[in-house]
Amino acid sequence: MSMHTHPSREKSTTPDQASKQVIPDDQPRVGISQCLLGDEVRYDGGHKRDVFLTDVLAPFVEWIPVCPEVEAGLSTPREAMHLAGDPDAPRLLTIRSKVDHTAPLQAFSQRRVNELRECDLDGYIFKKNSPSCGVHRVKVYSDKGHPGRQGIGIFSAAIQKAFPLLPLEEEGRLNDAPIRENFIVRIFCYRRWKNQTQGQRITRGMIVDFHSRHKYLLLTHSRSHYHALGQLVAKAGDYKPHDLANAYGALFMDTLKTKATVRKHVNVLQHLAGHFSKQLSKMERAELQETIQDYHQHFTPLAVPLTLIKHYVRILAVPYLLDQVYLNPHPKELLLRNHV
Repeated sequence: MSMHTHPSREKSTTPDQASKQVIPDDQPRVGISQCLLGDEVRYDGGHKRDVFLTDVLAPFVEWIPVCPEVEAGLSTPREAMHLAGDPDAPRLLTIRSKVDHTAPLQAFSQRRVNELRECDLDGYIFKKNSPSCGVHRVKVYSDKGHPGRQGIGIFSAAIQKAFPLLPLEEEGRLNDAPIRENFIVRIFCYRRWKNQTQGQRITRGMIVDFHSRHKYLLLTHSRSHYHALGQLVAKAGDYKPHDLANAYGALFMDTLKTKATVRKHVNVLQHLAGHFSKQLSKMERAELQETIQDYHQHFTPLAVPLTLIKHYVRILAVPYLLDQVYLNPHPKELLLRNHV
């Protein structure tokens, strides 16, 4: 695969290159359908460049681009294809000539999965509705030609099976602000977790510290999961270190699949405020509560009460909160908490 030269995509790499490159420890490495980066690899010779991905997110991630159909040997342009038959084991057929490309794409998928294991991926963004890359409700046609939106692309299915903890999303769903933030939270959290546990001796204290720093972020997703993680950490002595890390990592990533809500954010904001409310004046407490209530009623974005809370955390030097990931879970330049 050739290197990209477009400024917004200059960091895209091949799997072999990515496995050898040194990237910042906190920079997620994300697989992506190549057409989303603006490369003309689609069946019609075009692309589906996504401006958020290429112009906004690109500076903060390392792209690993893949086009399954081109890399499996199909030409560009090429006859359009769709999935057909059993939704649980669909075939990939050209629409007009009915040529079956299932076997070549499945063989490619297995080879590529093995290559991607060396890339240490933190997430993957797929092209929606694609018979090779779609993740949600891809049309699968019956033998009589009737469509149903109930399948998964052949390559994306292989990725899901090979990397069960990997955050996956389609570019279309990333237009939804809460889904977008949830996905990006997950890829940065996955990178932090792996940085914490890969290539070093795993200790109970290490996992306790990680759990403590992610407390409020986890609570915005699922209180029950947070408590289950806490019980796991409390019983750390019953596990071998790597077994503990595997169990914690799986449950941690599962927790983040549960979407954060305004109500859960409000509960967390109130808990955060409780750490320093006695150090504030009556007027300052009232102002903070007003910003939280305005967010609760959808008058202002989450960034407003959070900015005020982070201000007090800094000037009052509240030790426990200074290290809370919830306050800065992803680069502020992404503006993910600025939507109402």
